[in-house]
Amino acid sequence: MYIYPEDLRAKAKLWLWALRDVAVTGIALLLSVLALANGGGTLLLVLAVSYAFLSIRVEDASILDFLRCAVCFLFLHQQYYEWEERTL
Repeated sequence: MYIYPEDLRAKAKLWLWALRDVAVTGIALLLSVLALANGGGTLLLVLAVSYAFLSIRVEDASILDFLRCAVCFLFLHQQYYEWEERTL
């Protein structure tokens, strides 16, 4: 007997994260623990935990996605406006 998810095209998830985010977080935590053991600062650990928090997905949306869109809208993509004169 096989149990399939309802939507076979859905992205793979593990708890509240996409599988890619779990892999990135795991590698970042491993590197930060190694750096911490060698006398490095806690900056890498803070960055790894911050990424893990920002990549939590609820209903296919995360804070990290929102921040990416906001940065693209505000800084990376040029906004184009057309002004036209209206007469009554």
